[in-house]
Amino acid sequence: MSAGVGPGAAVDAAPGAPATAPVDPADRPLIAGPGSAVKIDGTALAAAVKADLRVRVDALRARGVVPGLGTILVGANPGSLSYVAGKHRDCAEVGIESIRLDLPDTASEAEIRAAIETMNVDPAVTAFIIQLPLPVGIDPTAMLELMDPAKDADGLHPVNLGELVLAVPGGKGSIDTPLPCTPRGIVEMLRAYDVPIAGRHVTIIGQGLTVGRPLGLLLTRLEATATLTHSRTVDVAAEVRRADIVVAAAGVAGLVQPDWVAPGATVIDVGITRVFVEETGKYKLRGDVDPAVAQVAGALSPVPGGVGPMTRAMLLKNVVEAAERDA
Repeated sequence: MSAGVGPGAAVDAAPGAPATAPVDPADRPLIAGPGSAVKIDGTALAAAVKADLRVRVDALRARGVVPGLGTILVGANPGSLSYVAGKHRDCAEVGIESIRLDLPDTASEAEIRAAIETMNVDPAVTAFIIQLPLPVGIDPTAMLELMDPAKDADGLHPVNLGELVLAVPGGKGSIDTPLPCTPRGIVEMLRAYDVPIAGRHVTIIGQGLTVGRPLGLLLTRLEATATLTHSRTVDVAAEVRRADIVVAAAGVAGLVQPDWVAPGATVIDVGITRVFVEETGKYKLRGDVDPAVAQVAGALSPVPGGVGPMTRAMLLKNVVEAAERDA
């Protein structure tokens, strides 16, 4: 595989440098001291990605190209507001311009369609996202289909997901369109920590559009054997025990227990849930993986500080790469 798994990069199992620089074994802290898993530090990896992007954005600006991320937010969902604000803070860190279109929760389908068309034709918008969830009664798939696929910052447009399956443009084995951010971030995390993918068995818990389904496609393209489990899977724990790599994206705090995980397996925790802690009277963020798994796994991504920062960094990377393609 060529450097990274982004647009234009060959998606195969050939050896090659990861898009995020490998982490020196000497710099790999453990989750909780001797006997625990190596901590896959998404915060540090994301910082390295952003540092690289700042250089690339400066080079684009020197050529008169200014990357811009657009966001369409409908309503005032607290989580969505926080998410969108964070995206624009990330943009400021690397020099990407921000273009926001905020609509009230009473916005009609026609008004949302108009906002999408505005982003499609605005030359200042290199790529954009439609923040989900949309108000009840608005079909999110229909809205995503209205986007210009070349401006799809999340990599979730049906055309781009189809490209992940077919990978026709650019020659055999290549992908020339944006990759979904969380799956792309997960692959870069695995590569940075020298976790083999080709030929390995990966069990994914959760079949959501943003993680499970596209990640299964991407890992299959990287010649892993991917098993996608969900709420109707008869024995999820048994499927997890077979895995060299486990990706937990179910949104159920503490779901994955130590006896589910094969000794030495790599575990990527995507879930994030606010859990009330009676002892402190406060809420705490918890992942899908029980903390005790760190005593069994070979490597584990924490929550927070694991997949989240890398997902955000991959969104920025998609924007910069879109600008570079058009430069």
